[in-house]
Amino acid sequence: MASEEALAALFHVIVLDCVFQPRLEVMWAMKAYNHAEVYFNLISSVDPKFLKLTKLDDKIYSSFRESFRDLDVKLLDADELKSDEAKERWRPFCNQFEGLVEDFNYGTLLRLDCQKDYTEDNTIFATRVQFFAIEIARNREGHNNTVFMSKRSAS
Repeated sequence: MASEEALAALFHVIVLDCVFQPRLEVMWAMKAYNHAEVYFNLISSVDPKFLKLTKLDDKIYSSFRESFRDLDVKLLDADELKSDEAKERWRPFCNQFEGLVEDFNYGTLLRLDCQKDYTEDNTIFATRVQFFAIEIARNREGHNNTVFMSKRSAS
C-alpha cells in the first residue's frame, strides 16, 4: 500500500477508541484494517472496471443506483451516510441484502474521496453493503481508475 503509515495511524486511532469491549473491538478493528488494506492493494494492481466484489454485484449496483441516483460516489460527504435522514434512506437498501451478502451490516472502512488513500481524514465507518454499493459504483463508473493508474505509473 502506498501509504501504509497513514493506514497504520488510522488503525491506531481505531484501537484507541476501543474502550467498551476492548478485545472484541480490537479484533473488529484488525479485520476492518485488513479489509481496507487488501481492497486498496486490489484496486491499485487490477483495473477496477474488471473487479467483481461479490456474486451480487449487478443486483447491488442496480438497486444502489435506483435508490441513490444522484449520489456522487467520487467524493462522499459523511452526512450522506451518517445523518439521521441518510440512515433512513440507507436502511431499506441495506436490509434487502440481509441473508444475501455475508455480514451485510458489518462495519467496514470507506474512503470519502476515492482518489485518495485511507487516512484518518478520508475514512469513515460504513456497513459492508454500503461499502460494496459505493465501491462497485466507483469501479464501474471509472472513479477508482485514478488509484490504479497512479500506482501503475509509479511502477
